[in-house]
Amino acid sequence: MTRVAAAQLAAGTDVAANLEACLRLIDAAAGVRAELLVLPEFCNHLSWYADRDHARRMACRIGDPFLSDIAERAERHRMYVKIGVTLAQDDGRTTGTSLLYGPDGALLGRSDKQILMGAENDCLEPGYEDSPVIETPLGRIGMYACMEGVVNEVTRSLAVRGAQLLLNSLNSFATDEASLHIPVRAAENKVWVVAANKVGPLLPADQLPAIAARLGVPPDRLHGAGESQIVAPDGTCVAMAPASGEAIVIADIDIGAADDKRRPDGTDLLAARRPELYGPLLTTGAGRYSPAGADQLTAAIALPDAEIVRKLATKGAELVVLPELAALAVPDIVRALRDTTAYAVTSVRAGNAHLGLLIGPDGVLARQPQLHPTARHPWLTDPGTKLNVVELPWGRMALVVGDDALFPETFRLAAVQDADVVAAPFTPAESWELRLGLPERAAENRLNVVSAGMGEHGTLTGGIYGLTPDFTLWTTWSGPFDGIISHPLVTTPEPGASSARAVIRPAQAVNRHVSRGTDLVDGRPRRPLDALTAH
Repeated sequence: MTRVAAAQLAAGTDVAANLEACLRLIDAAAGVRAELLVLPEFCNHLSWYADRDHARRMACRIGDPFLSDIAERAERHRMYVKIGVTLAQDDGRTTGTSLLYGPDGALLGRSDKQILMGAENDCLEPGYEDSPVIETPLGRIGMYACMEGVVNEVTRSLAVRGAQLLLNSLNSFATDEASLHIPVRAAENKVWVVAANKVGPLLPADQLPAIAARLGVPPDRLHGAGESQIVAPDGTCVAMAPASGEAIVIADIDIGAADDKRRPDGTDLLAARRPELYGPLLTTGAGRYSPAGADQLTAAIALPDAEIVRKLATKGAELVVLPELAALAVPDIVRALRDTTAYAVTSVRAGNAHLGLLIGPDGVLARQPQLHPTARHPWLTDPGTKLNVVELPWGRMALVVGDDALFPETFRLAAVQDADVVAAPFTPAESWELRLGLPERAAENRLNVVSAGMGEHGTLTGGIYGLTPDFTLWTTWSGPFDGIISHPLVTTPEPGASSARAVIRPAQAVNRHVSRGTDLVDGRPRRPLDALTAH
């Protein structure tokens, strides 16, 4: 077992005070016998600068007094220490950089942040190289920072290249970091994640009230959201700090547990990937070309019962998603939709293929083969070769069939084709798949996701994950700001219910800008895609 720790702290414009806080927490981690400690992002200086020259003046340099003291303290305690700082590069760039120091004080690895968030684009340059996987006696370690964990590519690349333990340094006031973006990266890749966030103001104290007033948010919502945490490969949080206040959390972990990538059915979630299908992620993306879909759409999920489908369709549901391999014949579904404008989605076995079906009042309109063969359907030996997007009166829809919902790459393929809605007939097998997986697919791609499955004893599972109208930071928020930025609105069936319905917003899929200069889809980092598309 290895004892790991995450520390959260406040960092302002006083560099000496920031260093003192870092050293204090390194000492505290040593006091509880931690072998590895993760510190937050931008520990050297508040991430707010007058201009690029100011950012470069305040940035660290390898071997300077600030970083030398961090290295010395790591050596003193025989500890691995990961810290996030701004770094003045020899080539003239100033970057947000993660640094890992070893128990001998040596610099073991560095990772320049590849996705900058909002105002960071004004003063910093993005990293050009993929984050390294660092071999250590503890295990294989990968590093990433804040916004790099709000989309899947950086952490996915690290996992594909063999990382067992991912270290995340954050500088975030978003409360959905802790509830969604941090734990999902552990679960979808079956790795350990140790994440350290900031607390305290993330903007200059003298400017904070004016900025908060302009945005229409309470000033304390622009503080670091804390909740630093350690997450197991199944997505379980094993230790979490409070939302405010300097703190340290520890856990004893078996890093080798991250080598088991199997789902309960035996599917290896990384080996089952199909990199040969992901080429469009490399070549697509220079802005959205398709027009916006409808402002609103009533979507539903339901058990496979013709009367239930009929009732939903005649009462205003425009999209009804049924579980995969639903025991309801296509002609019965067509009759249930008769004289309505509704569509239904389910799936069927067709020989050695698993086909998703889009069904309307006149019959089957589109077929989508499952792309990733998995152990749950051993008969599936004829997988599809492409994800298709269908034009409908209210927007563009992709069908994600069965276990394709386990793979973040599937939903990325939908996003780069300008889908507005994803219908996913899908049977979950682990709790993270509904709790974290589908919400994240909606959040990181700006997709409305409607998914239905069958649970034990024939119960309806799944949910409707709708996009919110409030999303882009640094614009006035129309509703009360609660710290949630990209987490979708989630509607799940009541216990024992035969259906659930909710209003979703296809038109909101057009807006992928989480902040100035930061686009969730077109801004995806390109270097990790080299690893994700290699085969």
